[in-house]
Amino acid sequence: MKTLLENARLIDPETGTDTIGSLMIDGGVIGDPGDTPDARINCHGQCLAPGIVDIGVKVSEPGERHKESFASAGRAAVAGGITTIVTRPDTDPAIDTPETLEFVERRASIDAAVNVLPMAALTKSRAGREMTEIGFLMDAGAVAFTDCDRVITDTKVFSRALTYAKSCGALVIGHVQEPGLSSGGAVTSGKFATLRGLSGVSPMAERMGLDRDVALLEMTGAAYHVDQITTARALPALERAKANGLDITAGVGIHHLTLNEMDVADYRTFFKLKPPLRAEEDRLAVVEAVSSGLIDIISSMHTPQDEESKRLPYEEAASGAVALETLLPAALRLVHNGHLDMPTLFRALSLNPANRLGLTCGRLTPGAPADLVLFDPDASHRLDRFALKSKSKNTPFDGAILQGQVTATYVGGVNMTEALDA
Repeated sequence: MKTLLENARLIDPETGTDTIGSLMIDGGVIGDPGDTPDARINCHGQCLAPGIVDIGVKVSEPGERHKESFASAGRAAVAGGITTIVTRPDTDPAIDTPETLEFVERRASIDAAVNVLPMAALTKSRAGREMTEIGFLMDAGAVAFTDCDRVITDTKVFSRALTYAKSCGALVIGHVQEPGLSSGGAVTSGKFATLRGLSGVSPMAERMGLDRDVALLEMTGAAYHVDQITTARALPALERAKANGLDITAGVGIHHLTLNEMDVADYRTFFKLKPPLRAEEDRLAVVEAVSSGLIDIISSMHTPQDEESKRLPYEEAASGAVALETLLPAALRLVHNGHLDMPTLFRALSLNPANRLGLTCGRLTPGAPADLVLFDPDASHRLDRFALKSKSKNTPFDGAILQGQVTATYVGGVNMTEALDA
């Protein structure tokens, strides 16, 4: 069946255009708009863009299903315009064997309403001592390898893992924090941390972590993606690494693009993240890096935590926030404030992550998968965290007025918003 989505504001990150037009869904792919449709849908001038590809989503299966399941994460992703989630291996146990990976894939294929691509651990149990069977895990379906926020401190182990990943054509994703400086920190060091009496993390920890990893990339030639760059001090090192021809890309989480260290206010633990929120000067520098293309990818860094782990003194509370449903409306703040235009935003949300993982989605080209999001960029609503589809409700945007509302999320040409509501 051919369905024509007409009178849409087409956001095409590949061509950098933002125009009124029509798009044909032909089965599960984007078709020729000149064909005769079987059905028509009037989009009433709303934005139609490639579905978001979200790298770094934590789904707490196996081990902590009460925090987030594939079913709840899929519903949240549909509500947020995300059509592909790339899941982290920081589960309990870690996803470090083909058997565990196959369990995740089975659960995702049965329960999730969106595409799910799993990452696997780079070292066994994410302990940084012995690398996993990268080749076997790739055969089982792993799209990338990461120990998430556990930095591998043994450079010999890390260099061997990078060398082996290079030989297998595998992508490695790293968390660039110098572990000695960042250990035990709850907020970014500075005047705010001192006034609040909280242990601080120097922004230089990120720069030092990046410098080490770039040196290892020069030695091994591996493909590498930095999960989050959040400080101005790390940007020149990233720029030099790219200029030197290294196979490196970088991302940033939505909270570091839209919030700063002052939002912690009176010890609000929903704002405790890893790395911690930064100074406003850092936030603006990172936003500019996204605009220029130096930082390639925006992701949710969705990290569900239950009430018990957040309702603790600030330094003892767990880090992380849910963001599958808030990623798009929060990112639209950057458009409404004039920092980014729509095609640039979706370059970072859809096209670049798809390209980094070798996927054919993330674009509006005929023949590409019909993974799409239709949304009203101007519709505003006050967020109620208890209305979120995620099992965990730990969002820093609770009570905030967000501008941008998803109307429909299409996965393989199927309107999953409609299907889940049926």
